Amino acid sequence: MGHRLQRPPAADGGSRGRPAVPPRRARGFRPGRSLWLPGMKLKKQVTVCGAAIFCVAVFSLYLMLDRVQHDPARHQHGGNFPRSQISVLQNRIEQLEQLLEENHEIISHIKDSVLELTAHAEGPPLLLPYHTPNGSWVLPPEARPSFFSISPQDCQFALGSKGHKTELQMLAVYSLLPFDNQDGGVWKQGFDITYEPHEWDDEPLQVFVVPHSHNDPGWIKTFDKYYYDQTQHILNSMVLKMQEDPRRRFIWSEISFFSKWWDNISSQKRAAVRRLVGNGQLEMVTGGWVMPDEANSHYFAMIDQLIEGHQWLEKNIGVTPRSGWAVDPFGLSPTMPYLLKRANLTSMLIQRVHYAIKKHFAATQNLEFMWRQTWDPDSSTDIFCHMMPFYSYDVPHTCGPDPKICCQFDFKRLPGGRINCPWKVPPRAITDANVAERAQLLLDQYRKKSKLYRSKVLLVPLGDDFRYDKPQEWDAQFLNYQRLFDFLNARPGLHVQAQFGTLSDYFDALYKRTGIVPGMRPPGFPVLSGDFFSYADREDHYWTGYYTSRPFYKSLDRVLESHLRGAEILYSLALSHARHAGMDSRYPLADYALLTLPRGSAPHAPRPRLLHSLMNLKRVIINAAHYLVLGDKDAYHYDPAAPFLGTDETRLNQDSLPEKTVIKVDEVPRFVVVFNPLEQERLGVVSLLVDAPRVRVLTEDGQPLAMQLSAHWTSATDMMPNVYQVSVPARVPALGLAVLQLSRAFEGHATLTASTHLHLHGRDLPVRKHDALPLRVLPIAASDFCLETQHLRACFAGPTGLLQSVRRAGEEQDQRLSSEFFIYGTRTSKDKSGAYLFLPDGGAKPYAPKDPPIVRVTEGPFFSEVASYYQHVQQVVRLYNVPGVEGLSLEVSCLVDIRDHVNKELALRFSTDIESEDTFFTDLNGFQIQPRRYLKKLPLQANFYPMPAMAYIQDKRSRLTLHTAQALGVSSLSSGQLEVILDRRLVQDDNRGLGQGLKDNKRTWSRFRLLLERRTTANKPSGFLSKLASVFRDLAAPGTSAGSQEVQDSRPTSFPSLLSHATSMHLNAEVLVMPVAQEKTALPALRSFLPLASTVPCDFHILNLRTLQAEDDSLPSAEAALILHRKGFDCGLEAKNLGFNCTTSQGKLVLGSLFQGLELGSLQPTSLTLMYPLGTASANNTVIHLEPMEIATFRLRFG
Repeated sequence: MGHRLQRPPAADGGSRGRPAVPPRRARGFRPGRSLWLPGMKLKKQVTVCGAAIFCVAVFSLYLMLDRVQHDPARHQHGGNFPRSQISVLQNRIEQLEQLLEENHEIISHIKDSVLELTAHAEGPPLLLPYHTPNGSWVLPPEARPSFFSISPQDCQFALGSKGHKTELQMLAVYSLLPFDNQDGGVWKQGFDITYEPHEWDDEPLQVFVVPHSHNDPGWIKTFDKYYYDQTQHILNSMVLKMQEDPRRRFIWSEISFFSKWWDNISSQKRAAVRRLVGNGQLEMVTGGWVMPDEANSHYFAMIDQLIEGHQWLEKNIGVTPRSGWAVDPFGLSPTMPYLLKRANLTSMLIQRVHYAIKKHFAATQNLEFMWRQTWDPDSSTDIFCHMMPFYSYDVPHTCGPDPKICCQFDFKRLPGGRINCPWKVPPRAITDANVAERAQLLLDQYRKKSKLYRSKVLLVPLGDDFRYDKPQEWDAQFLNYQRLFDFLNARPGLHVQAQFGTLSDYFDALYKRTGIVPGMRPPGFPVLSGDFFSYADREDHYWTGYYTSRPFYKSLDRVLESHLRGAEILYSLALSHARHAGMDSRYPLADYALLTLPRGSAPHAPRPRLLHSLMNLKRVIINAAHYLVLGDKDAYHYDPAAPFLGTDETRLNQDSLPEKTVIKVDEVPRFVVVFNPLEQERLGVVSLLVDAPRVRVLTEDGQPLAMQLSAHWTSATDMMPNVYQVSVPARVPALGLAVLQLSRAFEGHATLTASTHLHLHGRDLPVRKHDALPLRVLPIAASDFCLETQHLRACFAGPTGLLQSVRRAGEEQDQRLSSEFFIYGTRTSKDKSGAYLFLPDGGAKPYAPKDPPIVRVTEGPFFSEVASYYQHVQQVVRLYNVPGVEGLSLEVSCLVDIRDHVNKELALRFSTDIESEDTFFTDLNGFQIQPRRYLKKLPLQANFYPMPAMAYIQDKRSRLTLHTAQALGVSSLSSGQLEVILDRRLVQDDNRGLGQGLKDNKRTWSRFRLLLERRTTANKPSGFLSKLASVFRDLAAPGTSAGSQEVQDSRPTSFPSLLSHATSMHLNAEVLVMPVAQEKTALPALRSFLPLASTVPCDFHILNLRTLQAEDDSLPSAEAALILHRKGFDCGLEAKNLGFNCTTSQGKLVLGSLFQGLELGSLQPTSLTLMYPLGTASANNTVIHLEPMEIATFRLRFG
């Protein structure tokens, strides 16, 4: 069943025993016509000739070096060169490097010229893929050349030669600790703390008690219910009670709640709040819209909610947060400290860290440290971090090591209240009669806690979830504590100063004691790098289940994020173009309000709200696209009742999977607008559903496109009647819109029909099919078979339909890459898996469905796929036969439905021959990669980690990356394996407060891409420069040029390749297809929209172009925030025949001329969330430089 697709004939020359193929003309080329058009300027010709001569010279040197490298005689004699000659060689190599950089720039200019010329060349007659006698599909050669031009300097970053070593590397800490969970006495997870009574005689203890209330924006109740039941009362009481005594303090974190409350209070109350903030009584900590989860969230969302909160604070209260407060995320990611640092915060606090790490850091006084990014070459990412030492952030676990004593100082638990102390000793109100004894008891706890830290300044949080919701609690806590403080402070012999404080009061006092400026490193404090996953709060209770729990909503969340980004960017572009044309009065400015609604969808938002937000974002995209594709903007008319474009899909309700829109075709052309949300041009297969089998697809200017016709299946054996899938390879401009035409066709048009084989495995099932589509039904199981495209060959097991092996084009051997489903159970003991915890009953067992699968194999010119239908999961593996990103990896989709399971978890495991041993790599928030080790000393569940975007395994020869379109839990439990948990159904609560199991499972699609890459010899820039470097290294130190793979694997950093980054982007930002709604003839002319005038370097990502609010919240201002990320990448993976354009520029980007048809009025670099200017606003200085991995925000205004 070989689905073979030859390479273009020019390259293949009829090899591999196939008949030579007659040459066909490529698009853009005409007989007797040079590539360079007659009107080409002399300057371009000179550039080309000069570059050609330079390339010949460089190539000659390359060959010469190649011979030197492979000369055995030279290697035998070693590098016996005089040192003087070596230094001369070194100088020459440095000069060559400089020449190469100049050459790189010349080639970039040539590339732009060639692309510009080929893009505007007239189109030739349509060339169709065709079948060869042996059943292969052959594609015509690509018309446009593709360039892969990476500046050698840009490869240096991933080699990490400049990285600073940190005292605390978390990967090393994990290897070191025994994780033995010994009983520590009153501090169960710690140890006994002792002190000498006179330790504070010279330097008194300074104690800051920080009242707080953690408000989840939706958890057991919805956001609105929490607000009405509790949050509004907390904030109303706060305003009253704080004004009663200027010594009182309070901190607040979640701006989503605060802004809702602000909208409902009087101007007098608002003025009182501003006074409390101004005099330091009330502090806004972190200042994000929510306190985000740090395991599953994507860095786009983390930044977005931070900007939302900070912009709100700046506009309404005029305050900029200084300190971060993260008491409730279940494990902590280094992405957050990076973002806080770039937002200009100076300090932060964290709480939920594995108890064994807390104990270790407490014993070594390392609970406070500078947190640095693993990839940081200096210390520019350092932020001061305080780790809380005990089990929880509630009052019993914050005053000191003994919860039985600390609980007696939680005055909400006074006898007669609704909650009490589990340790059976209640609090007592503070009176003159007992204050001496009570204060001494509390001071003992404060002193013991302070022994775990390096300074004599102590932080004591005082609060819990939704605390201070009644005036009585404010009185009980503040009055009793004030009596204790007054007693302690009046006795100099105790050497203590205790007071209420905010978080920044504590940090400021610490900085003052250590004699440094806020944000600098206190002398003697350690530097730490790495992350704090995975989290266990006690015993072997690892919070690794929630990495996958409710995957339906994790997937919907990512779709919503992608739409939000797309809507922000397209709205900003449409609005700017409308303003430029003087049309803004006719543009629906009110769409701006729809962009702010999704942010009301906090992490646990009610589900209908998520869907409502998604539909609103589609509306914003449709309205923007409508304006931008009109050839004549004067014809623009916005009618909210009748949108110009339809949506790509519909969802019946918030729990259902999307249904693609079926387009009705007629003799009169129907137009379709395709939106590419990526900043790179995209060549991919666009699939549409239509109601007729004979269809023509044309470009906007009437050029016919080759297309594949396939069935649309409603089940394993049923084709949907009167619905057909049409797939065309289409090129969509970066961040732009392409226009396609569809119409009914006559017989004999360029339709290429996919063929399908259906293997029923002996099951007697009715099959519903169309006459228009060839279908072969085979009652027995298939033997093993392979599908092949120009890039990849994938082989499958006939009986299961599951993947077995892969071979990349140009390679001799298949590489094992098999997939299999497994099932985890849960324990029989009292502690079982639940929404948060993963507590399996041992290793996974192979999934054993009661019936064999139905396997459906579809083969066509542009994609081929294998669909395997099991009882609880349907897997589709698809190979795209197009040049570029989409054709270089396998698309794997799983439709999971485990609603009839009890206490089971479904896993998908990939097995390879890659010798990865105990090392694997997972991403953190889609922003950076963290190396992981499988630790045998830890239980199975401890070795699972979050995978928001990708995970990979590698050895000296190859790397396999699993890209994901939704956050899930992942591990590598043995060498050569990657395993992902797809869904979990658990009937019991896991005793972490949720009070419910996971029984609301939905039918859920999980989407992945599998990318297999070959390593170049050692991790160095491939080709010319690496030869130079290795020759020189051989001269200087013979015998030291062995592959540096071992070094690579022990490094705390790793990076995806540029191809891997692009693959992730394609998977997470799909094209949106919008049919023109009117089915009538008199349509205005539609034109593709190309927003960018030049190519963005392929290591740059435009995270967002976000229009900023005007004074009226619901309207846009004239300014936008442009957020850019320059990605770190690994050059040590082969980049041959990639088929897409990719150039890097050493971090340089010219923004002044980036946007076509728009002038940049002013550009100002700012802090991440726009609260601090980092330079002056200017219209002239628009060339920016970004270091690898850095994210930068610019405030821009179009002229």
